[in-house]
Amino acid sequence: MSINAREAILLAARNIAQSQGYNGLNYRDLASAVGIKPASIYYHFPSKADLGIAVARRYWEDGAAALEVICKQTPNPLQALQRFPEIFRRSLEADNRLCLGSFVGAETDNLPPAMAEEIQAFAQVNIAWLSRQLVAAHVCDAGASDARARAIFSAVAGAQLIARSRADISLYDTLIESYRAYGPLPA
Repeated sequence: MSINAREAILLAARNIAQSQGYNGLNYRDLASAVGIKPASIYYHFPSKADLGIAVARRYWEDGAAALEVICKQTPNPLQALQRFPEIFRRSLEADNRLCLGSFVGAETDNLPPAMAEEIQAFAQVNIAWLSRQLVAAHVCDAGASDARARAIFSAVAGAQLIARSRADISLYDTLIESYRAYGPLPA
């Protein structure tokens, strides 16, 4: 198996987990999505737990990279904060998927512990980035930035969940605009 096969497995597994959760992830469906035999997946991921951990780690790493792209493209921290909801919107744009951190995070009791840690890392990366931007934009001081960052992260993830449950991306946009008008997102 090539590195490309491994990447294809990770991508397909992420997509399945974003629409069906960790419990909905199985090697038969995954193999079908990738176009390989189920036994071939075991070459890269000997267990479902190994696969889940790799998918969750890649997800938060990709999320961190996306946040850095926002910073490079939008050096003004207030404007960067305003772009944060774009990341969650992309999942909705991709077949009405939910953020992996939200969907799989809801299954924490049934996750391998190492995967749960990787899922928590996704939230931590986002909250830390938001906190830094809030301070740099002078929206709040360092003492209040973590709490505000958690409120923003939770609100945006919640807006995504509500919009996904109704298959209505315009509802997501409306909720984000209300967060800008009434808090917690800075206008």
